Amino acid sequence: MPKHRLAVVGAGAFGRNHCRVIHESARAELVAVVDTDAARAAESASLYQALALTNAADLAGHVDAAIVAVPTVSHAQVACPLLEAGIDLLVEKPIAPDAASAARIVETAAAHGRLLQVGHLERFNPAVIELERRATLPLFFEIHRMNLFSPRSLDVDVVLDLMIHDVDVVLALTGCPPQEIRAAGISILSEKVDIANVRLQFPNGCVANLTASRVSTERVRKLRLFQPQQYLSLDYGRQDLAVFSVRQGQIGFEQAPVTKAEPLQRQLEAFLDALETRSLTKCDGPSARQTLEVALAILDNIKEHSDLVSRTLAEWKS
Repeated sequence: MPKHRLAVVGAGAFGRNHCRVIHESARAELVAVVDTDAARAAESASLYQALALTNAADLAGHVDAAIVAVPTVSHAQVACPLLEAGIDLLVEKPIAPDAASAARIVETAAAHGRLLQVGHLERFNPAVIELERRATLPLFFEIHRMNLFSPRSLDVDVVLDLMIHDVDVVLALTGCPPQEIRAAGISILSEKVDIANVRLQFPNGCVANLTASRVSTERVRKLRLFQPQQYLSLDYGRQDLAVFSVRQGQIGFEQAPVTKAEPLQRQLEAFLDALETRSLTKCDGPSARQTLEVALAILDNIKEHSDLVSRTLAEWKS
């Protein structure tokens, strides 16, 4: 089978990683790199003998699919014309910065019969895949995602930058949106929310506590899941899953067999599979849109809490 002809739109840090993974795949060919910064496009394109472009519109007729890795605020502006031109897309997460833009992307893909995969990368983490296989009836989650401060992705809040990974995993495991959201967050080093703590409650009583920070002194990415007779502890970074089970009054321990792999590579392979089968098994547009809607509801809840604290302080000072 001929290699799939792919382009990467956006030659920033994420875009460069996508270029590398496409180049390493035996099933795909990196045809072009697009960036409004001509020098940056040329720099990445030259590494893989690809064409450097500054306008994504020039891709029409030359590629089978593209990966959109531009800043989140530009996703709809870039993705919709490509979908209209008949190009299947993998769009970096979050799908868009707001619900209207997400709806526009999803509806454009459907109207033009194009595949739309969204880059919720942790769903391709081998440890998460094993966790999904072992999940029976999730009742309680405790999740921490802490990053050192970086100027990257400051166009969105920490909820859309980091926490959305875990929101997506929780929604996939519970199979439904939350019934209640309680959240708090503060800005530290940027104008956006940098630290957030969230409590999600689901219709069946399941509760998920999530904490995300991009101003931590260490990098932590851990998920703990409690379900009947089991406690599962997952480390995203190490790609390992520890399972504690109660059987006949005895506590058993198992280190789940997880074959380590690069999630970005697995994500690309899933996208290439979809191009061949014309179907997506996970991380499609509608599910990514639902994840975004929950994340935006979290941000609304954070604003409500912030306004309440401001009123409380004002009353106290008076």
